[in-house]
Amino acid sequence: MGDRVVLCRRDDLASGEARRFDLGEHRVALVRIEDDFYAIGDRCSHEDYSLAEGEVWADERELECPRHGSTFDLVTGEACSLPATKPVPVYEVEVSGDEVAVVLP
Repeated sequence: MGDRVVLCRRDDLASGEARRFDLGEHRVALVRIEDDFYAIGDRCSHEDYSLAEGEVWADERELECPRHGSTFDLVTGEACSLPATKPVPVYEVEVSGDEVAVVLP
């Protein structure tokens, strides 16, 4: 069982928005699409660039790196388009009442 860390309140993030959270050695991009929350590693696997600054592709459930346009699957962390080829970490999200938390390994 990992450490549960509360990141924000439900309404702190609008649908289609991503936000970066620095949690010790973990840098997490939290994304909201409608009532679903996703948490993936915030560093693009192609170049160390913040994914939370990129565009959320709601229909595809992907997050686009603003640097070179690679996209990452919010569910699996897999790179969906070049130049990135390696996945980014995925974190379990827990929504409890009004709190949104991630579970860190």
